[in-house]
Amino acid sequence: MAIAANNTCLDLHGQYTLTAPARGITTAIQLPGDVHHALLAADLIPDPYYGENEKQVLWVNETAWEVERRFTATAADIDGYLTLTLAEVDCIATIFLNGAEIARTDNSFLRHDIDVTGRVHEGENTLRIAFDIAPDIAKARAKAHPFPIPFTKNYQTNGLKGIHMNFIRKAACHAGWDWGICLMPVGVYGRMSLRKSRLARQESVQVEQAHGDNSVELAIKTRLFAFAHGEVEVEHSIDGQVITHKVAVQPGENVFTHTLTIANPKLWWPAGQGEQPLYALVTNVEGEITTRKIGLRKLEWVVEPDAIDHTFKCRINGRDITMMGANWIPADAIPSRVTPAVIRDLLDSAKAANMNMLRIWGGGQYEPDYFYDLCDELGLLIWHDFMFACMSYPSDRPFLASVRAEITQQVRRLSHHASIALWCGDNEVIGSLHWYPETKAAPERYVANYDRLNSMLGNIVEDEDPDRRFWPSSPSMGYLDFSDGWHADTRGDTHYWDVWHSAKSFEAYRSVNPRFASEFGFQSFTSMNVIETFSEPKDRNPSSPVMENHQRNDGGNARILETMTRYFRFPRDFDQMVFLSQVQQGLAIKTAIEYWRSTKPRCMGTLYWQINDIWPVASWSSLDYGGQWKLMHYMARRFYNLVNVVAVPQTRDVRTNSRGIPVAGQLPDELLLKAINDTGYDAAITLEVKAIKVSGGERSLFSGQTNVGPDAALDVTSIDMADLASDEFLFFVWKDDAGRVLGENDYFPKAYKAYELVPASIAATWFDRDGKPVLILETDKPALFATASVDAPGHFSDNAITLLPGRKAELVFHPRHGARVTSADLQKSLKIRHLAETF
Repeated sequence: MAIAANNTCLDLHGQYTLTAPARGITTAIQLPGDVHHALLAADLIPDPYYGENEKQVLWVNETAWEVERRFTATAADIDGYLTLTLAEVDCIATIFLNGAEIARTDNSFLRHDIDVTGRVHEGENTLRIAFDIAPDIAKARAKAHPFPIPFTKNYQTNGLKGIHMNFIRKAACHAGWDWGICLMPVGVYGRMSLRKSRLARQESVQVEQAHGDNSVELAIKTRLFAFAHGEVEVEHSIDGQVITHKVAVQPGENVFTHTLTIANPKLWWPAGQGEQPLYALVTNVEGEITTRKIGLRKLEWVVEPDAIDHTFKCRINGRDITMMGANWIPADAIPSRVTPAVIRDLLDSAKAANMNMLRIWGGGQYEPDYFYDLCDELGLLIWHDFMFACMSYPSDRPFLASVRAEITQQVRRLSHHASIALWCGDNEVIGSLHWYPETKAAPERYVANYDRLNSMLGNIVEDEDPDRRFWPSSPSMGYLDFSDGWHADTRGDTHYWDVWHSAKSFEAYRSVNPRFASEFGFQSFTSMNVIETFSEPKDRNPSSPVMENHQRNDGGNARILETMTRYFRFPRDFDQMVFLSQVQQGLAIKTAIEYWRSTKPRCMGTLYWQINDIWPVASWSSLDYGGQWKLMHYMARRFYNLVNVVAVPQTRDVRTNSRGIPVAGQLPDELLLKAINDTGYDAAITLEVKAIKVSGGERSLFSGQTNVGPDAALDVTSIDMADLASDEFLFFVWKDDAGRVLGENDYFPKAYKAYELVPASIAATWFDRDGKPVLILETDKPALFATASVDAPGHFSDNAITLLPGRKAELVFHPRHGARVTSADLQKSLKIRHLAETF
């Protein structure tokens, strides 16, 4: 039965006039969009990412801005009840329609549905949005609060002033972070439309799943906002089934639940574990049509007592699956630059590195609908923080009321997505109670203040999305546990930062045994071709003002270099320094993840910090700003190999310091080789282990077969380190029954600087196969971290590899951004480097 199109929509996206009355500025702005992007387009500000220009554009966030446009409405457009929908107004603004104030906003995470019935004229109308100066509002609110609530000072790096981001609802990292620029953008980033309804409009559609043996029952909960009493026709269609009902509505919110059963469902699995079939759910309310893609899967978080303490693992369709991935921050500091193409490129790279989960971090933002659609499509699960990070927040009634609306709306918007795995209250807010003088001096007050907000968040999730777990904070030891979970590794999730922030050795990762490592990381410089986009040749020194401006963590560049001297000989120039920083970054995270994965089923998740960057900067990311793969991303593809073999050093007489931490530099007595199988099927592998001389030459140490059961980790063999000569390292390969190589790995007992590496001559040949360029590398001597790079955007199938004589390496090039290239296109710009060249 067809439903008449009584509900229609007038799109208000497009060009507006941007003005700053106090500064005499008038120019154009595209909305959805932001002020910085418009000013750049009008050549009114320099590129904030270049050099130290950030300091030259601070005036933008200290200015009151207005946007205005005229639009034409026909008699048909306004013949009904009218709703002006504005989503993601950033952030404190007054809305005017035809000169009359119709709304005030102060939460950029909300969709505002404003009743404008009778306020829109046939013919020309004017919409105007006047933005207040958010930092000033935040400061005034903080000053008026009954007691001080400290805020994170991350954005005070390089002399930038602090902003009370805990008193406004806006992405905290807009004010800068220890990897982020301080821009404080202003604009509207979401939907802008005039919606006409005969009687009612759609508010949300949620879907709950009840899984049986060969069927899934769907409970479809539809919320309508009705303007008056009456009857509305609602239609849902999915998998060839159509439900149509006439429902009676009352003024205000109305909720209706309809059920249907899908027989013999095609189940949705995370990436690497199966397919991601999606069912289209189409909802039609009198011509207002929305479509949602539904993945059918049963997802549980298993938190229950065990012999250690409590488990913390994700069970999907009956299987306990190890989560492997990284933390996600906003894709750009200038919101207008975030597009579906940019997001797809980043998410494709996550999947290509064998990831199955991303954690949306609580100092960022709720992402646009297409982000979650892509995660559903790609099989990337989402650990979703709510937007609170690293500081306490108010708990007064106005603030809580705004947050209640925000969380309720966001959960209703997103809960139908198969990719949403967990709702988490915040990032490190429990931990921050131990950071600030104010919170440490009055812990009872701030714990009570915290609990008011956090308990509300949990209650909303329980009411709105009861099938998903709410986790109070990250890291956290569990429900109503306000203790410091940062260094506890027997239950809950762990943030382990001692290797970076406390400058401990990489081996310190093996001193902790988390149940789920949700945050840990190590920095590198961004790639050389990215550095060239924001610097002049004279700036390319780690201590230059420009390079320090593009390092937001205090002492970060010094820590990169100090660590470099521990493991490597000092590089011969800046370019090699940048390369070497990325090698050591990958080694740090490889050390952590290989060991923690080997402890399965104790550790059932590793999400490193972080996958992406918000601007070009030295950071913990594995992808450069713009999406180019750093060396760690190639290593991630290997250390997240579903069937993997890793080396775990064993030291019988461990020397520890006064805090019980193993002393760095101890050589292991033996090496335990462990096989890890994170698939749902048996993996029969043949493992070959060799001792390789750094100058060339090899000998076999072990060859054997083993069978690793589904979702398991087991010991394969051990190597007595006394059997290795001082100039040898271990290299091992594992293959399947058909002799196909599943993976390669190596282990160096000593720091790389201790080996006398020899020059290697690497030969490169190209050919094209199935429309993609293929590079073959061969060497006469062992070449460590052999890396190929070309000018074209894209990534190789592997890189930063251990290249050995007699073993060809085949690297397939995958273009990005839809580029089409051939081997002939790439040959001229090919550059190959390896570790021995850096000395």
